[in-house]
Amino acid sequence: KIVSEKLKKMLKITTIKQLLIIFLIILTVSSCKEETKNEEALDKLMITESVNSFLNNWHKSASEANFKNYFNKMDSISVFIGTDASENWSKKQFQDFSKPYFEEGKAWDFKTLERNVYTSKSGDFIWFDELLNTWMGICRGSGVIKLENTTLKIKHYVLSVTVPNDVTQKIIDIKREKDAVFLKKFN
Repeated sequence: KIVSEKLKKMLKITTIKQLLIIFLIILTVSSCKEETKNEEALDKLMITESVNSFLNNWHKSASEANFKNYFNKMDSISVFIGTDASENWSKKQFQDFSKPYFEEGKAWDFKTLERNVYTSKSGDFIWFDELLNTWMGICRGSGVIKLENTTLKIKHYVLSVTVPNDVTQKIIDIKREKDAVFLKKFN
């Protein structure tokens, strides 16, 4: 009976020790998860700040008519989609179109009003949308950037003119004739 009581006591102590060890393991693991979440949040913040700086400098290069700096931020296989339905350009096509404006020192000046930046889990693909104040009024830009080693490169950019909902019908009426001519290419 005494041995049995001692055995029960030892088992209780062992069970308490096991529970304490399990609790400590759980606490340690959850602490590591929290640390990982903090590191991921910090990485996301750093990427977002880098992308904002990168895009702000890209737009600034255009406003300063700095052809080399502007186009060096675009990947060799990048695509630029402009506001006209016909403007779906490779980098080379966009350079050819833009070069006279840059040479005259009168490229465009886009001021960012708002920007949202999103990243893939690995952080190597970034997509964004931005609201811009431009010579065309308020525009929307969106694009995809790839982080290759430590270099950001624009892969795809789309610029669109925003149209207030209450004047959409007027815009549709204005562009109907030109749209009809453009659509003939697809018939």
